[in-house]
Amino acid sequence: MHRTTPARLELEDGSSYEGRAFGAALSTSGEVVFTTGMAGYPQSLSDPSYRGQILVSTYPLAGNYGVPVDPRTMSALLDERGVPLHLESERVQVSGLVVSEACERPSHHASGATLSAWLEASGVPGIAGVDTRALAQRLRERGTMRGAIVVGGHAGLAEAGTTRSPEAPACEPGREVAEASPRGVRVYEAAGAERAPRIVLVDCGAKANLLRCLLSRGATVIRVPWDHDLSGIEHDGLFLSNGPGDPKACAKTIAAARRALRGDKPIFGVCLGNQILALAAGADTYKLPYGHRGQNQPCVELGTGRCHITSQNHGYAVKEDSLPRGWEPWFRNANDGTLEGVASTEGPFRAVQFHPEGCPGPRDTEYLIDGFLGEVRARARLGIAERETA
Repeated sequence: MHRTTPARLELEDGSSYEGRAFGAALSTSGEVVFTTGMAGYPQSLSDPSYRGQILVSTYPLAGNYGVPVDPRTMSALLDERGVPLHLESERVQVSGLVVSEACERPSHHASGATLSAWLEASGVPGIAGVDTRALAQRLRERGTMRGAIVVGGHAGLAEAGTTRSPEAPACEPGREVAEASPRGVRVYEAAGAERAPRIVLVDCGAKANLLRCLLSRGATVIRVPWDHDLSGIEHDGLFLSNGPGDPKACAKTIAAARRALRGDKPIFGVCLGNQILALAAGADTYKLPYGHRGQNQPCVELGTGRCHITSQNHGYAVKEDSLPRGWEPWFRNANDGTLEGVASTEGPFRAVQFHPEGCPGPRDTEYLIDGFLGEVRARARLGIAERETA
C-alpha cells in the first residue's frame, strides 16, 4: 500500500532520510526514538509508553508475521474480561513507524492483517526504505530529537514551523499520560471463593500484560486513572504502572504515592512507576540521551550479582545519588550503569525500571510480581489474624 508514494523522515538537526510511505498516507511529527528489539512489533506499537513518539526499528524487517487483530474491524482481540489478548492496548499508540523493510505478505497462523493495513486503519503513517541502523547511530550520538514523517507533497518541519529545540517540551506536561490513562475506575474480580488480594493498579498507560499477570495470579485488580484519589479505596497493595512522558509531569500520581508511603501496604512500580515512586520518596529523575528501548537490556540485581535480560521502554531514569535515607539501589543496567530499581529499607516499597512482565521480550523476572503478591497476601493474612485476636 502506497508503495510508490515518496516519504521522508526529517529531524530537527536538519538531517533527512528518504523512503517510501506505507500505512496511513499522512504526515506526522513526534519525538524520534529507536528500539533494538528483533520481534514483538505488534506489542511495541500498541504499548502506551510509546504514545506520541515516532518509533524506529533497528531490526531490518517488520511485518513478516502480520498483526493479531480482527481482520474485519482491525481491532484488538479481547478476552472475556475485555483485556487485549495479544496486544498491549486496544490501539496503535505510536505517532509513526520507521523501518528498513515492510513486509506486505506476512505468514503466521494468528495474523489478521498486514502491518501496513493495521497502521492505515489506525491513522498512523510509516516510512520504509530507511537505513534505520545509521539513523539509530545518529540518535545515539546526538541524542533523541523531534522529527516528522513527511508523506508526498506535505509540508516538512521547516515549512510547517514545527521544528523545536531540544529543550522545548513535546507537548503540554502530563498530556501523554492523561491520554494513555483510562477515564474511570474498573474492577476486575478474581475468580474463586477464597478471598483474593485487592490490588489498586494506578494506570498511567499500563500494558495489558501487567493486568494479565496480576489477574492470572488470583488478584482482584482495581484499575484507576493516573490522577485518581486513592483515599477510601479498600486495598491490600498498590501497583504503579508504566506510561509515557516525563515522570515529573505526573504531580497528582506522585502526591498519591507519597501519601501511600506513609502506610504499610506493599507498593510496587514498573517503568514510569519506578520513577514516580522515587520522586514520591524524595529522589530526582533526569532524561536519558536516547533512552533504553528493546528486549535485550541486561540488568544486574545488586547484592546477588544475578544478571537478567529485560524488556525496557523508557527515556527517563532515577538519579542514584539523589536517593534519600531509607532507600537503596536494587538493580543497575549492565550497559551504562544507570539505576534500574529502587527499594525501601524501612517498608515494603519497591520498583523496577524494566518490565518484568515482558511482552514483547523475556519474562524471566516475573518472579518480582510473584514476590510482590506474596508479600501482599502475607501482610493481609497478618492483618486478619491481628483483628481476630484483638
